[in-house]
Amino acid sequence: MKKLKGTFVVMVTPFQDNEDLDEKGLRQNIGWYIKEGIHGVICNGSTSEFANLSKEERKRIIDITVDEVKGRVPVMSGTAAHSTRETIEMTAYAQKAGCDAVLLVPPYYGGPNQDEIFEYYREVAKAVPIQIMVYNNPYTSGVDIQPKTIARIAEMENVPYVKESSADIRRIHEITLLCGDKIDVWCGWEDLAYESLMLGCKGWVCPTSNIIPRMTVELFNLVQAGKLREAEKVYYRMLPLLMFLEAGQLGAKAKEAMNMLGRCGGKPRKPFLPLSKKEKPALQNILKVLGVL
Repeated sequence: MKKLKGTFVVMVTPFQDNEDLDEKGLRQNIGWYIKEGIHGVICNGSTSEFANLSKEERKRIIDITVDEVKGRVPVMSGTAAHSTRETIEMTAYAQKAGCDAVLLVPPYYGGPNQDEIFEYYREVAKAVPIQIMVYNNPYTSGVDIQPKTIARIAEMENVPYVKESSADIRRIHEITLLCGDKIDVWCGWEDLAYESLMLGCKGWVCPTSNIIPRMTVELFNLVQAGKLREAEKVYYRMLPLLMFLEAGQLGAKAKEAMNMLGRCGGKPRKPFLPLSKKEKPALQNILKVLGVL
């Protein structure tokens, strides 16, 4: 099992004006990410609006992504569903389609307890022999996977990663102390990326790579090379954008930025709304200061 690492873009899902999937736009985006040097791509994630996609659409997106990537970089897909049964179905589909790994947020309605969360991951890991990344995002899922539960999950052979999106930098310490090298922690909070990589995160699950993929890859590479002063300069250059994205409406902001840069962002699928006219000037200014607009 080859371990994954690096900056992986959580791709937006571009839609046409009628809210149908923009397959051509998705393919164009994938080609651009790879050309910019991205280490890996993730489809059907939170930034991809997976909760607003049908099961058939998610499967179609997996097929398009694997086909367009053509083995050039690793492919990961979100495959979570509220039932373990459907999660296993989606995960098996991703494996058969050619994904290298899957990203699994826990069941996000009904308040599962820690034992139920553990059993969810255990059953999926047992049913499908594919690398699994645990996704802890209490802000959007309403479920906080405790470090002790992650330590239990880390004993599973094919669960080697956890995306930590609690915004508590101490979680990296806690998980590392409990798990050692049994599980790699990945950064899942944009304006904690540098700090997380400095604390040993092996990857960055990165929505910002939809906008400035080359720069997000550069940050990871510089930290890995020990060029910390250079990495710090890159980070502080990006930080206004990272903070702007994390302030809310991340997906809508990423899509609007892509539209401004001539990429295939489109609009969010309703009920989510596009970025307001009031906020567009702030985004434009950030992109101009970055030198990309």
